[in-house]
Amino acid sequence: MPVLMPVLSGFLWLISFWLGGEVIIHFTALPVSAGVIGMLLLCATLTLRGGVPDSVAAAAQPLIALLAMLIMPGVVGVFFIVGELAGQWAAILVGLVLGTLLSVATTLWLMKRLMRGHHAE
Repeated sequence: MPVLMPVLSGFLWLISFWLGGEVIIHFTALPVSAGVIGMLLLCATLTLRGGVPDSVAAAAQPLIALLAMLIMPGVVGVFFIVGELAGQWAAILVGLVLGTLLSVATTLWLMKRLMRGHHAE
């Protein structure tokens, strides 16, 4: 049973940042998902801490395996509004390409920063 405590603690971290994002969205009416705001807050916190706590890593690992399933509803939803997107394919393509490049660059930068001092064995 003690093995579950780090995972539960990590989920509490993740849910707390998501709820923090919900609060920010509620009071500011930003047109951004609460999950995105929560992830930005989590990223900033982990950057300031200089690493990822073991409990957060233990909670995040199973979620990474489910990532495709978590993204699927949004992808499927696009098929229901494809008619509304007919004249906006250039903007969508630019947004997808730039978003992907920014995501990769940010992930690599963050990984490099957080992995500082860790050497492959």
